[in-house]
Amino acid sequence: MRVTFLGVRGSTPAPGADFIRYGGHTSCLAVAPDATARPDLCLDAGTGIRALTGLLAPDAFAGTILISHLHWDHVQGIPFFAGGDRPDSRADMVVPAEGGLSGRDLVARFMSPPSFPITPEGLQGAWSFTAAEPEPFRAEGYEVLPFDVAHKGGRSYGYRVAAGGACLAYVPDHAPAAGVSEAALEAMQGVDALVHDAQFLDYERPRAVDYGHATIDEAIDLAERVGAARLVLFHHGPHRTDEALDKITAEFGSDHVLVAAEGMVLDLP
Repeated sequence: MRVTFLGVRGSTPAPGADFIRYGGHTSCLAVAPDATARPDLCLDAGTGIRALTGLLAPDAFAGTILISHLHWDHVQGIPFFAGGDRPDSRADMVVPAEGGLSGRDLVARFMSPPSFPITPEGLQGAWSFTAAEPEPFRAEGYEVLPFDVAHKGGRSYGYRVAAGGACLAYVPDHAPAAGVSEAALEAMQGVDALVHDAQFLDYERPRAVDYGHATIDEAIDLAERVGAARLVLFHHGPHRTDEALDKITAEFGSDHVLVAAEGMVLDLP
């Protein structure tokens, strides 16, 4: 399984000279079955999803997009994903079930006038929208398990994705201090890589509580608790410059703890 990091920020994009090396795009991972295949699974669709078009070229996207939750920074790239917005594309989008609404209607809450010029039906290609409960399913040959995690402002999922003997857990927005269920712990148990919310430092804990996020120390503690082989610190705050992330790398980085950067590739296992 090859995992490519296309967007690693949380909250808002972070453009500018201070955000070059780690990147300024919001959350998006592209997953391929191996190093020779084009990505056919996408984790979240922040502004980073625009870069997926280049990985696919000249082909259109044909695959599944798993959305952790419907906050803007995780979905704002959808209508700007050129590889998915073309007549020969296929995109099966999965979002957390909430309020008895269909997947299409949940997406339309942020993607329709007056908030946006088009509705989901305005996307070219064959798009589907599924509101999924936290139950296992198969997508593009991957075994996928959504699981509920604590985060403010609507239902949020983490995803366990397994294929070919490799296993990834993707938990971009999570407040472990609010409690971690047994189901979530089981889903993260023993993964080859845990990509986890690490938006705040320990001294910023009051803000982490206010926004429903994790500190780096909490992410490391959770990775140790579930026995993850590798932890990737993810969802960097938009104010966290390259210099600040260099300091985080120096303090926390190791063979087992990585700091996410745009363009980073993990081959699992």
